[in-house]
Order: sequence, then C-alpha cells, then structure tokens
Amino acid sequence: METMGKVAVTIVVALVLRWGWKLLNWVWLKPKKLEKWLRDEGYKGNSYRFPLGDLIELASMIKEGKTKHIPVTHDITSYALPFDHYIISKFGKKSVTWFGPKPRIYIRDPELIKEILLRPNDFQKLHPDPFLDNIIRGLIATEGHKWAKHRKIINPAFNLQNLKIMFSAIRSSCGDMIHEWEHLTATTGSIEVDVWPHIDSLAGDMISRAAFGSCYEDGRKIFDIHKEQLDLALQMLSILYIPGRRFIPTKANKKFNENVNELRSILMAIINKRKKLEIIEGKCDDLLGILLESNKKEIEEHGVGMSMEDVIEECNLFYIAGSETTANLIVWTMVCLSLHQDWQMRARDEVLHVFGKGEVDFEGLKNLKIITMILNEVLRLYSPVSMTTRATHKETKLGSKMIPSGVLLSLPVMHVHHDPEIWGDDVHEFKPERFSEGILNATKEGKGSSAFFPFSSGPRICIGHNLAITEAKTAMAMVLQHFSFELSPSYKHSPFALIALPPRFGAHLILRKI
Repeated sequence: METMGKVAVTIVVALVLRWGWKLLNWVWLKPKKLEKWLRDEGYKGNSYRFPLGDLIELASMIKEGKTKHIPVTHDITSYALPFDHYIISKFGKKSVTWFGPKPRIYIRDPELIKEILLRPNDFQKLHPDPFLDNIIRGLIATEGHKWAKHRKIINPAFNLQNLKIMFSAIRSSCGDMIHEWEHLTATTGSIEVDVWPHIDSLAGDMISRAAFGSCYEDGRKIFDIHKEQLDLALQMLSILYIPGRRFIPTKANKKFNENVNELRSILMAIINKRKKLEIIEGKCDDLLGILLESNKKEIEEHGVGMSMEDVIEECNLFYIAGSETTANLIVWTMVCLSLHQDWQMRARDEVLHVFGKGEVDFEGLKNLKIITMILNEVLRLYSPVSMTTRATHKETKLGSKMIPSGVLLSLPVMHVHHDPEIWGDDVHEFKPERFSEGILNATKEGKGSSAFFPFSSGPRICIGHNLAITEAKTAMAMVLQHFSFELSPSYKHSPFALIALPPRFGAHLILRKI
C-alpha cells in the first residue's frame, strides 16, 4: 500500500509539473520568445503584459467609442476601429498588439494579403477564437477536410439558378418595407424616420424567407437573440480570453449560455419542420431545403455528410452573416446617397430606365451598372467586415519572411480600403466612378483586385456574397423607385465596428414619396 501511495504521489506531482510547465510556457515563456522575434523583425507595440496583453485597453476603447459620434465624413477608421487606429498611428504600419498571450501583427500589403487568403491551409482562422466562436460558427470557422466537405454541400444553395428561385422571397420582403414607408409618408408626403431599424428588420426578413421558406416566421425569432448575444459578448470581452471563462458566474455569461441553448432549440425545430414539409411538398426552394437535399445526396454517394449539429451551425451562420452584411450595405448606401444627391439621381434614373415604375425582376439587376459602382464604393468605405484574422500553427513562410507558430495575422480590411497609397489622395471621397472599369482597375495605378476584399477572397471568399449583392440591389432599386431621401438634421454619424459595421445611433433620414 505504501508503495502504491508513493506511485500515486509521483504521478500527481509529475502531472502538476507537466501542466504547470505548459501553463508557464503558454502565458509567459512563449509570449516573451515571440516578443523578442517581433522586436528583431522591427515590429513595434506595447510589451506583453500578463495575462491579457492589450485586451483591457481594447475593451476600454470599445466601451468609450460606443457613447460617441463623429462629424459626417467617410474618413471613419479612427472611430470605427479606435484601438487599431491608435496602435497603427502610434507604432506605424509594422505594429503589433497582444490578444492575451498571442501577438497580432498587421498585414497591409495587398500582395501579402492575397498570398495569405490563397493559402487557407497554411494561414487558418484563429482556433479557438474566444470572441467570434461564441457568436458565429459553421463554414466560416471550419478548416481542412471538414471545410471542403461543407463548402461542397452548401455551394448548390448559392448558385445562380437557386438565387433566381429565392428572388421572389427577397422582393416580397422589400415590398413589405416599401409599403410601410408609403404608409408613413401617406399624409404629408415626407417624414423624418430612423431607417436603420427598418433596414435591419428587412435584412433579417430577407434571409429568413430565403433560408427557411415557409418556416421563416420561426426564423425571425433568431433575430433578437443574435442582437443580444453580440451585446453580451462585448460586455464579456475582457474575460473571453481567460481559460474556462464560460464557467465564471457573471450575469452576462449565464444569459449568453441560455441564449446558446435557445438558439439551438429553435433551429432544430425549424430543421425538423422543414424535413417534414419536404416529404409532404417534395420541393426545396430555400437555402435550408437545398442544403438538406445536397447533404442527403452526399450521404448517399459517400456515406458521410453533415451531422444535425453541423446543419444547425450552418443555419445559424446563414442568419447572422446574411442579415448583418446586407443590412450594413443597404443602410450605408442610403446614407452615402443622402450625402451625394447627384449619385442618388443618377442611380434613380438608371432604375427607372431598366424597370420603370414596374416590378423589379432578377434578370434586370445585371443592367444596374451605376448601382453596382455605388455598392462597390460603399463596400470600400464602409466594409461590413472591417478586420479579419488568420493564425500560424507552425513556422510558415510569408513573402520573404518566416513567421513563427502562434502569431496572429490581422488583415485590416478597412485600413487597406482607406489607404491613400493604394487608392490615391481622394481615398476618403465617395467616388463610385473609380469602379467604372471594374474592380481590377479601381485602385491607384491599377494595383489589381487584391486591395479590395469586402467579402474576403481566395478559396474562402464569402459563400453568400452574391446573395448579399442581389438583396442590396433589389432593395435599393425598389427604394429609389418610390422615394428620395436626405440626411435629417438629427442624424449622428456612427459607423462603429462590431461583427459588421452598424450605425450605432441609427440612420435618421428624411424620406419623400415620389
């Protein structure tokens, strides 16, 4: 017995030493080693501070920024991304920040960005990502063989033919918003209204109808839960990088976990209901139906497809990524056209030339050249995704440098889109004509398309980007058919980056029926 006791003590001591060494290496030895490498390579930034790095400062700036607005300008990086702007302004383009014990370097060279996005197996998403993994999973977060399989299964839902099938649902949602605005302006012909809640609701309605078809009313329940989840995640930002943080008994943490379970229950109910409808109706004319049919085919042909949990995560992704991206694009397009009335008139003339006052149709959208230019310029100035991050999981060559394992690579979409060296001295001006000859020729001195990546690029380009553009074109065409609009005196400019780039204090415009 005594011998067994000694063996047990030895094992316990060995385990404690082993895990203690791993912990010490994770929170101190490896960060300090990486810090030395970064200094030797010329990167500047705050020294690593145990255990949270720059997260306290980041959380503080986000909290402070949420209470402010700025003068109306398209030069928004200092407001939308206050912490990143502060770091880059203070330490230069070759700067570094610390997300807990992990250093994050900024990559602003379009060619290096292109290389990173073309090599998804070498430069993967951050896993785990304590912030995003709590909000959004699915295809956007998977890697390797699982990502390839899921992408193959999901792809059919976003092909051109199926976008045509879903178009009537998109148009119906836009029509509902137009009728609501016509009711608001019926008495006086014009009215001041915060269009953001309407557009936010429209985007949720469009993706609900497109994704869940006849089950879309159930899908709408997801809308409010996601909004609350994002707010709760921001409240918990300073503890998200603490191991085991989900067990910390804060009120926000408890509510967050309750919402996760509720979302799963709602989505499972929608999926089961959709399966029953498919058996009865024998058709799949929405994203979920097409996904289920494609998954069934994959299982029949190869024996393995997506699990129920996988399908739930993809439905969750449909909703949050689809609605956030589209809502942001539409609202900032209306703000920009309110500021630049000449472009609003040109866009309306084009819409009336293509559709008249009649019904907007899918085939006609490809003839909206001016609106396409406008949307691209809005995506450049107010990109829905203002920052994306990749990570090295082994020593990896990038350009002429070897990047050690454990380094985060921040691709600051907004900073690249607002870089005068790439776009010219007029970089902060609203000039859709820069896209008149397409994306390839939009940059200064024809630097190519790698400097414009609002939906990412390469193999992992956003699978739903064509759906988002279709929704935005349809919404703007129908709005321009029926209304003119301008900024209200009460408008407060507040493009504040969260997951996307919502107007923090809304978008107060004056709508006029035409």
